[in-house]
Amino acid sequence: MSVQGVKRSSPGAEEEKNPFGSVELTDEDAKKLQIVQKDIARTDLYLERKAQEKMLGVYEKRRQIAKAIPKFWPVALMNNSMFAMHSQHNADQMALSYLEDLWIVRDPVETRCFTLEFYFKENPYFSNRVLKKEYKYVPPPAASTDKADEDGITEAMLEFSWERDVDPQAFKIDWKDGSKNLDQADGGSIFNYFECAEDHFDIGVLIANDVFPDAIDYFLGQVPDDDELGDETDEDDEDEDEDEIDLEKPRPKKPRQK
Repeated sequence: MSVQGVKRSSPGAEEEKNPFGSVELTDEDAKKLQIVQKDIARTDLYLERKAQEKMLGVYEKRRQIAKAIPKFWPVALMNNSMFAMHSQHNADQMALSYLEDLWIVRDPVETRCFTLEFYFKENPYFSNRVLKKEYKYVPPPAASTDKADEDGITEAMLEFSWERDVDPQAFKIDWKDGSKNLDQADGGSIFNYFECAEDHFDIGVLIANDVFPDAIDYFLGQVPDDDELGDETDEDDEDEDEDEIDLEKPRPKKPRQK
């Protein structure tokens, strides 16, 4: 008696279906990989620090040029879709229009921590010349006994954790009067970012890692926004629908917004 719809597996069929299913990693090889992984992290951190040193002079040059261009920084910031989403109030945008300079001061010990400095012209909203947002470095206990290598890198630096080792600080804005206090606006204000210690939307990281390095591109509107990337994705999806789809083949990654 035969049973319809059931096929018996032939020897080796499972291996042919998944040739990588039986790969095993020995403890010795795992340790070797961990050592190399740490070497890679050490080298990446060293190169990151050297790049920051080299770029400082270039950013200083850009800083002087940008100061002479009206509303350079407000335009650059608002051309970032995420920052613009948190700055939708007209009053916020009016206050931001007085921003004339933006600078980053990095922690000398842990350069991944920083203070953002927003320099404003005289304005009707607040009397502060500079609004600051500090991401304070809190060294872990092991950092006190760590010895740096020849490149100045310690073990604690390799174990750096933003959630554990960084303490965002609140900054008090001196509002000129209650009617100009944007923090009291319905629906929130981008200026809550300064007066609230926590940065729930990672606005500071966004500015430091995305907008600040590519400020000229943002000012000129040459950085693709999410909508443009979405349009490209839709077009590619239509093209793929015309062809046979291989579900096991990963799709090529789209260029992300820097």
